[in-house]
Amino acid sequence: MNLEFLADHFGDNLALLIGGAVIGAIFGAFAQQSRFCLRAAAIEFSRGHVGGKVAIWLIVFSTAIAGTMLLSAFDLFTATEARQLASPQSLSGAAIGGLMFGTGMVLARGCSSRLLVLSATGNLRALLSGLVFAVVAQASLHGFLSPLREALATPLTTLSIGSNDLLVLSSVSEQTALGLVLAGLAASLFLALWRKVGIWKTAASFAVGACIPLAWWFTNAMTSIAFEPVQLESLSFTGPSADTLMLFLSSPGSMIDFDVGLVPGVFIGAFLAAWVTGELELQGFEGGGSMRRYLAGAALMGFGGMLAGGCAVGAGVTGASIFALTAWVTLFAIWIAAAVTDWVVDRKMAGRIVPPQTLPASPDTRGSELQPGI
Repeated sequence: MNLEFLADHFGDNLALLIGGAVIGAIFGAFAQQSRFCLRAAAIEFSRGHVGGKVAIWLIVFSTAIAGTMLLSAFDLFTATEARQLASPQSLSGAAIGGLMFGTGMVLARGCSSRLLVLSATGNLRALLSGLVFAVVAQASLHGFLSPLREALATPLTTLSIGSNDLLVLSSVSEQTALGLVLAGLAASLFLALWRKVGIWKTAASFAVGACIPLAWWFTNAMTSIAFEPVQLESLSFTGPSADTLMLFLSSPGSMIDFDVGLVPGVFIGAFLAAWVTGELELQGFEGGGSMRRYLAGAALMGFGGMLAGGCAVGAGVTGASIFALTAWVTLFAIWIAAAVTDWVVDRKMAGRIVPPQTLPASPDTRGSELQPGI
């Protein structure tokens, strides 16, 4: 991709939008094919079965971190210039927001990125839930929920500990961290082989993870080309979903940027992948109870994601890839909340514990063994 030609021909803002759309399309297509889903991995793990869903998530996670660290090693990216490390972040917001997001993720049967991918395949439940997620995220950022978000984010920030860089705080060198991450990637590939994930899904998972350093590289390269300041960022879906919603509700103005290209790009990529593989299928709600559950989960994710400063991808993968402490706190909180919510809502209230290998297939996940009758 010739970025200078792109910027000269279309202008900086449109170049950022095109880059966001292209990277988003790659992410959407391979996320749809790999069935990448933090909710599925968290539930599978909490039910005592480290299987294909966990393997897929681990491949994405370790690929994103390893790729980002290699960019930094070759001076193609400076992590300290990213928002997560360049400014103070909220530790209380990361913990509380992560718990809310993890709870909502299980109730809505998917995180924000998964809902976006599923909506592109014809899942109307995911589409409506995604719209609610975007509305609540916008209300949490600039609307009537913003005072509550600020109140929860204020009590404890990284100013109290001096840094948000986990490597600095733990005195672990980048070389050691990279070695551990590469070992983790090798282990996740072995797990995928052991659990018979398949070559195509494994390769697709690797491509999903590679989108994170690709986005870091693209926005970093644009900072040296654009006349106006460009935010150094990678993939996230809380803020971009809110921005994309506002793009359709108000005059575009200066809102044309990487984030606004990302969301429609993911949708288009997932749609094309599902169309080529014959997986497009209209699906709706199965009753009022199901709708209440989905919408409540989407609202919790919208507020929680904005409070935490990122979603399952934005904090759990992108933020983790630069070792932002708050991102790791958010990720840990999401896993804990997902496990507890699954136990209380989907297992204890049902009065039975079903081994994950015997659960019937879910129409939302196209062959996932995790959730029946979504």
